[in-house]
Amino acid sequence: MDNIFTRIKNSISADLHQMMDRQEEKNPIAALNNYLRQSEVEKEKVKKLLERHYKLKNEFANEYLLAREQAEKREQQADIAKRANEEDLYHFAMKEFEEYDSRAKRMKVSRENAAHQIEQLEAKYKEMNHKLKDMHLKRMELMGRENVARTNQEINRILEGDVQNAYNRFNELENFIDRIEKQVNKAYYESTFDQRIADLEREMNFSHTEKSN
Repeated sequence: MDNIFTRIKNSISADLHQMMDRQEEKNPIAALNNYLRQSEVEKEKVKKLLERHYKLKNEFANEYLLAREQAEKREQQADIAKRANEEDLYHFAMKEFEEYDSRAKRMKVSRENAAHQIEQLEAKYKEMNHKLKDMHLKRMELMGRENVARTNQEINRILEGDVQNAYNRFNELENFIDRIEKQVNKAYYESTFDQRIADLEREMNFSHTEKSN
């Protein structure tokens, strides 16, 4: 049991920065998510082991109480048989008392060992939870930095696109103004053409009249 806890502790205590450096060019967030999922699975295994150990401790405690109760009962019966000079009953009761008393002592030691082991396992389990919490926070920090980087890239892409779009729109506007100006000039020329010819005709007629006089 200690081996699995040592393995889990070493796994969770691994240098996260080194792992991220190796995965930086790939997908650090995905790598960290996968690592966290594996660690959560290991944590659940530890939780189940703790639950089993609590159950064992309770079973040791129950067996201790039963053995202690039977030992006291046989000890009292042995005393009665001895006072009644019933040697066979006395020896039987004492043998039973020794069996139950020995069992009670074993169960007491087992219960105390289980309680001590639970304290150790709980300390390691809490340490695992702290490590996992730190890694979850680390993931949040990495996600924040990744979001900033992606946002900056998107902003740069948009800004670069806007510069190009603005340049294109400027050219389009300039071409549009040129077309409008040509159309206006043409319309103006056409609208004044008849008047200008009429003026020229009057001037020519006037000059001809002056010369005739």
